[in-house]
Formats: sequence, C-alpha cells, structure tokens
Amino acid sequence: MTPPRSRILIVDDEEAILETMTFTFEEDYEVLTAGSAHRALELLDEHAPVAAVITDQRMPEMTGVEFLKTVYESHPNTTRIILTGYADGDAMVQAINEGHVYAYVSKPWEPDELKQLVQRAVELHDLRMRNDQLLVDLQQANVFLEAAIDELPMGALVVDAHHVLRAANRPAREYLGLKRDPVGLGLRDVLSEGALEEIRAAADRMGGDHSGPYEELELDVGAIALRLRVSARALSDASGAPIGRVILLREISHEPLRRRFEEILHEIQSAPDSLREPLERAQKELASFAGKLDQSGIESPGMAELSERVSRTRTALENWLAVDDAFARESYPDARRLVERMRVAQSRWPLPEQVPERVRALHRTVERYYETGESPGKSAL
Repeated sequence: MTPPRSRILIVDDEEAILETMTFTFEEDYEVLTAGSAHRALELLDEHAPVAAVITDQRMPEMTGVEFLKTVYESHPNTTRIILTGYADGDAMVQAINEGHVYAYVSKPWEPDELKQLVQRAVELHDLRMRNDQLLVDLQQANVFLEAAIDELPMGALVVDAHHVLRAANRPAREYLGLKRDPVGLGLRDVLSEGALEEIRAAADRMGGDHSGPYEELELDVGAIALRLRVSARALSDASGAPIGRVILLREISHEPLRRRFEEILHEIQSAPDSLREPLERAQKELASFAGKLDQSGIESPGMAELSERVSRTRTALENWLAVDDAFARESYPDARRLVERMRVAQSRWPLPEQVPERVRALHRTVERYYETGESPGKSAL
C-alpha cells in the first residue's frame, strides 16, 4: 500500500502566491492553502497532522511571526517556514525566538531551493512524529512492565552500579513497609533502620565468594513478624560489564504452616480405620490455622494460596462430617441435600485425585441411598 502523502500548508493573502506555491508542490505533497492566518489555524486543526507550514510575514490579520507562534503552541511538530520580501533583522530574530521557525526565506525565492528546503522540513516533521510515537511506545512498555513485575510472587529491588534504586515492585514495597516509591534513593537510605538494615547486609553478603545462594531472615517490620528468603543476582550489560544487581525477597512466613498443612492432608489420607476422629482433629487444627493466617497481617501470594487451600479443606471436611452425622442421627435424611453436600466437598477438597477411601465409600453410600431410599442407619466414616 502506498503511504499517504505528507500535507503542507501555504498561507498568504495574495491569491497569485497561493497558486504558484500549489503548482510548485502539488506533485509531491497534499497542498492546503489559506488566505488568512485565522483560516490557516482552522485548517491545521481540521487536517492534522500537517508536516510543514509556509507563511508570509506581512498579512492583514496578524504577522507571520505571530501566526507561527500560535502554530508552535498548538501544533509543535509542524515545521515552520516564513517568507518575507523585506530585509528585517528584528523580525528574523523574533521569528526564531517566538515562532521557532525552521527557515527564514527571502523573496523572490528559487523554486528548486525552496522545494529542497520543504523536503527537509517534511523529513524533520516525520522524525519528530516517529520520536513521539517511540516515546509513547516506551511509556506504554514501562506501564506494562511495571504491571508485570508488580504481579511477581516475590519482592524485587533493582539497584544500579552506584547503589541507587531503579525499581521496586509492589510486593517489595509492601514487605518492607515503604510508604512511597523509593526509586531514585540510595539503597543505604532506604534500608537503613532495624530489620531493613539486615536485608541490606544480607544482600551485600551475597556478593562474597563464599556466600550461599540465599539467606533466610526473621524480621519485625512494623507490627508484622515476617520471614523472608533474600537472594541477590548481578546485572550486566550486553558486553558483560556489571551495571547493578537485583535483590529478591521471597516471603516464606507461611512455609511452617504449609508443611503442617501437608502433614494433615497426609494423616487424613492414610488413616487406617475410621476417618471420623482424624477429620474432627483436622477440622479443629485448620480452624486454628485460619486464625493464625488472618492475624499475621502478611499479604503475599504464599499466604493467600495457603489461606485458600485451608478454607477449601475446611469446607470439604465440614460437609463430609455433616453427611456422616445425618446418617448416624436421622433415619431418613434429605437425600438431595446429602448429594449436594458431597458434590460441594468433592469440589473443595484440595487433592481431587487423592480422595480418602473412606470418603469414597461414603460417596457410594449416599448414591445408593439416593437411588433406593435405603438408609444405612449408621456412621459411614
């Protein structure tokens, strides 16, 4: 597809000049003409972007300099050229200072020289437009990148070679209790007190020859007891020269609870005989878990995931126990309600492929009761 031709605007109160200019440029550009400055400003708004505007200095409504000053304010990327038939040094200086003109051309002009001048003016406009688009693209890319790193499951602090923070994602700011964006501040200024100083010291030790891959720290940040796994990675440019490092902060306060949660699931699955007592014990312990998670004050992907799994497991256990209670206490409980409870429990159990055998037996009992109406009349777990 042929790209659209660039637009240029000729402004002069003499019709003959407009006709001559149109004839000169119409093969190369889309030519707009205006006999007054006010009409020219309307055309600029209606047909933007206009690559270049060529105006006479002496016009009845306003001077060319005054007109170009307005053009600069409303369409700064349009390249501005002024024509004059008078030797006026003061006007030239004013045009440069106020109208930000690209060129000042004296009448009469040479058509070929003027065409070359306009070609360069159009190329300058195209370059400005490309630069503006690159800036917009870069700004959007930064927005997308910041959004992406804010969703990382760990905190990240990026420091340049002068130990100045260049980026700090949302988890890092939250873990460290930073009230404002620390970008542009020195790492020592940001991590200078109490628990935060321990993080900086740990990150500094990562650069030693004998440092391990990470260090685990137990910190009190404000009113929150936090456990972090701190690691550091060097950053290099394309030539391999060091340009800084990234300090990674993984929140692991939930890990002791997570390990115990996994043990509880295993105890339920491996119960040798009756499942009733293991489920009741697990229900009580998981209720305590939920309280600890709520009171921790820590907002992290690990905490959120564990809290969700605990909640789902408690729902599953609650429904299994309720179904078992219904068979033990009622001669003919509501079959549809039992089926629904088993369906909910199955959807909430965190290990859908590893349902305890006693629960499978309970499920078969419910199905049989729903189909035949014959109640087992006793606990199925």
